[in-house]
Amino acid sequence: MAKNIHRALFIGNSFTARNNLPELVAQLTSAGNKGVFEHELISVNGAPLRTHLNKGEAQQRMQALRRDYVVLQEQSTLPVKNPTRTAENIRDFDTGIKEAGAQTVLYMTWARQNAPETQETLSETYTQAGRELAATVVPAGLAWQHCLATHPDIVLHDKDQSHPNLAGSYLAACTFYATLFIGRSRTIPAIDIDLDDSTIKALHGTALETVRAYKKKGA
Repeated sequence: MAKNIHRALFIGNSFTARNNLPELVAQLTSAGNKGVFEHELISVNGAPLRTHLNKGEAQQRMQALRRDYVVLQEQSTLPVKNPTRTAENIRDFDTGIKEAGAQTVLYMTWARQNAPETQETLSETYTQAGRELAATVVPAGLAWQHCLATHPDIVLHDKDQSHPNLAGSYLAACTFYATLFIGRSRTIPAIDIDLDDSTIKALHGTALETVRAYKKKGA
């Protein structure tokens, strides 16, 4: 029996590239018997989505190969500093994504460690864009917020207080899996990753709870 193949193009910066988030999602997809998750990443360190729009490479790759998902990750602080510009960037990409026959997926990121109060605006910017464009929003930032509140012993930020460490990227990947591939099933599969069992269990639970609550709100 042929396996389902899910083809995804990720467009973003080091928040997506760090710890190879797309590959973590692929490993979870395989371990959960959800098929094969083929992925490509176009990343420019520190870049907003407008940089990718201006370069044109992302649009070329969308047209060159059929995708099921195109994942957009905005520069980490732009949704807080300029929600209007973020919405414009996403909207401009969404037009091309739909023309290419793919689904727009928005990768909601997290607040910096020294500015947790910005998560509300960051989350709302992604949520509003998702509603406007009927895009799928992966609420990774909300999962981080939930985890940091309920499991203060788990560190998600890297030493720069901005990028994810392995646990942070894994929580984001679990949130992707829960958003894209979990229907009535309520478990996240185990993969080979350098985290202790108690941390893995907490991250799985956090991702599932966050996605469930986000979908229940109709976000």
